[in-house]
Amino acid sequence: MTVAPRRWLARLAATAGLMVTVVLLLIAPATPASAHAVLQSSSPAASSVVPSGPAEVVLTFSESVRKVPGKIRVIAPDGSRADRGEPRFDGNAVTIPVDPAGERGTYLVSFRVISADSHPVSGAFTYSVGAPSTPPADTGDESRANPVVGNAVKVARFLGYAGLVLLVGPALVLAALWPRRLSRRGPARLAWTGLGLVAVATLADLWLQVPYTAGGGLFEVTGEGFGSVFGSAFGAAHLVRLGLLAAAAFLLRPLLTGPSGRTDAIILAVLGGAALLTWPLAGHPAASPAPAVSVVVDAVHLGSMAVWLGGLLMLAGFLLRQADERELGAILPIWSRWAALAVSALLLAGTVQALIEVATLDALINTTYGRLLLAKIGLFALVIAVAAYSRQLVRRRTAAQRPAPVRRAVLVELAVTVVVLGLSATLVQTTPARTAVAEPSGTQAGLFSTTLSSPLLTVQVELDPAERGNNSMHLYAYTKDNQPQPVVEWQATAALPSAGIEPIEVPLLPLTDSHAYGDVSLPAAGDWQLKITVRTSDIDQATVTATVPIR
Repeated sequence: MTVAPRRWLARLAATAGLMVTVVLLLIAPATPASAHAVLQSSSPAASSVVPSGPAEVVLTFSESVRKVPGKIRVIAPDGSRADRGEPRFDGNAVTIPVDPAGERGTYLVSFRVISADSHPVSGAFTYSVGAPSTPPADTGDESRANPVVGNAVKVARFLGYAGLVLLVGPALVLAALWPRRLSRRGPARLAWTGLGLVAVATLADLWLQVPYTAGGGLFEVTGEGFGSVFGSAFGAAHLVRLGLLAAAAFLLRPLLTGPSGRTDAIILAVLGGAALLTWPLAGHPAASPAPAVSVVVDAVHLGSMAVWLGGLLMLAGFLLRQADERELGAILPIWSRWAALAVSALLLAGTVQALIEVATLDALINTTYGRLLLAKIGLFALVIAVAAYSRQLVRRRTAAQRPAPVRRAVLVELAVTVVVLGLSATLVQTTPARTAVAEPSGTQAGLFSTTLSSPLLTVQVELDPAERGNNSMHLYAYTKDNQPQPVVEWQATAALPSAGIEPIEVPLLPLTDSHAYGDVSLPAAGDWQLKITVRTSDIDQATVTATVPIR
């Protein structure tokens, strides 16, 4: 086998490996909470017991939310719908009318709404009227996102970024650096391909947003769903992007076929800058604590990446192969300065955005968003090192005579930055670190709950927050047919044999005939042994045990 075919096979293998890496990044499993707002509180509170049925259930989120038709339900103990009428949305608060004359027992509240950054928020919790019972099931719930749709959204995001790179690089180089003697056909095809990819990805985003927010399959779309998407900030940003792309196409044709006028170039640059703003306006930055700053720095970050990666693509694909020594001697120093400016803008914009979206060191280390960001920073540092090497070659003025080393460095930069784009496409679908580390109050995040059975009765145990320190314990007794069981006397102890902690008596206060409450301090983490004795008469008594993991 000759050298040329070997090189061709090596490049083909490297390209295949690179694409496999990007695909794996795109289809990596999402975090359990793929949404970007959290339920901060509810009324009635999660797991609470209220004496009488409420007339409404109020959900309060960490940011403004919008409606997903038919995805908010309150299920009564017998499995019927307890909500009455449409829920009311007021910023971050959602009010659900409920029948106050419903039966006693445990109610299930399930919800799916759209957060301010266009991502779905779903979840469920229970509350009880009078006394708890076996929680009902919501047979119509579709709170889990369809994995095919979730992965398709990531792929569409990546194609949009890739199209932007293919469009910006050729347009910029043809406008300012392209030698007149060289044919523009190859770069022009690349630019039109990029424009087409951005348009297709934008249309795909609009289509996928319907099943993505509603929790349906790839083709489960409705007119009402499209109306909701088009009426949102997400839909408006994408429609504006399509309009800007159509306008830019008219000015792009003369630029790609020959040198264009200064006025056309300025108008095209303005249209491009406006189009860049549509990406952050449809995502995380629009819902950040400092939206104006986040939108601007995210657009700068995206534009700088497109300039840098697009320019590298033009160098590797065309200029380093077709330009002669004299032309490269003029082009490479100018490109080196552009690349340095783009990298500086990337670093500054990325730092500002990371400070806003991550906020704390704990969020950087202990969240999926933070770890993806660290991976992106590591890859970016590698690219910077390669770019520094390329810049040194240009400064020595040897690159024009021997372009092969520069070409190899540029190919490495391209390969790594393509993976960085894959990480970016995943990051925009991942819960921001600042949200992921927020501990929502009123949820069951730290609640231990179990039901213990004996021949005489069953006991429902709830320990909150199931962590070291002070904990609240609720005990509920039921007959075998799931009716409240009157209790004459309660006794409970907690022990941690692995740490040599003897049984600690838990003082209990009867709140009703079948419900007792107590406070207990658990000083160490581990698997605590909980022992509960329930006496229902002078001669009837039952003892049940449970293992409670304490963090």
